[in-house]
Amino acid sequence: MPMQATEFKQLFLPCHRRLFSVAYRLAGNVQTAEDMVQETFLRLWTQRDKIGNPDNPEAYSVTVLRRLFYDRMRTARLPEVDKDVGVLQAASSQDLGRQIEDRNECELARRMIIRLPDPQGRVMLMRDVEGRSFEEISRETGLTEVNIRSILSRARKKIREQIKTMRHDKD
Repeated sequence: MPMQATEFKQLFLPCHRRLFSVAYRLAGNVQTAEDMVQETFLRLWTQRDKIGNPDNPEAYSVTVLRRLFYDRMRTARLPEVDKDVGVLQAASSQDLGRQIEDRNECELARRMIIRLPDPQGRVMLMRDVEGRSFEEISRETGLTEVNIRSILSRARKKIREQIKTMRHDKD
């Protein structure tokens, strides 16, 4: 028997705050995070007959959200970036300039990570951006923790090389 709307709401709506938190960390802006959460709920709703009754609806929905994000990244290869300066609150124009610079550097690093080949980019996002444990990454990717550490090391090395090249080009 298909899952009814009330049952769906009871299972998944309490997950909204956690979904938004994960989506915001991944996307880096409010609008994209909200879109990702809505897309996750839509995916969960359309797949509700296949889902059944998951043991941990929050973990299940976060996994769906992450997969949607990584699929979007694979197809777009560039994240949607919100340059909403209104979000930045500064006491002075100097602070504002520093915050904008910091935000641009973070976005540049995120773009470099996303451009890494799979699984390097995915593993680096999960570990360095989301702060997930090696055990969590292993469960989601099916890779061993030794493989994850090796992949992460290669990914970080590539990012360092890209940064070094950019600095050299600037000079």
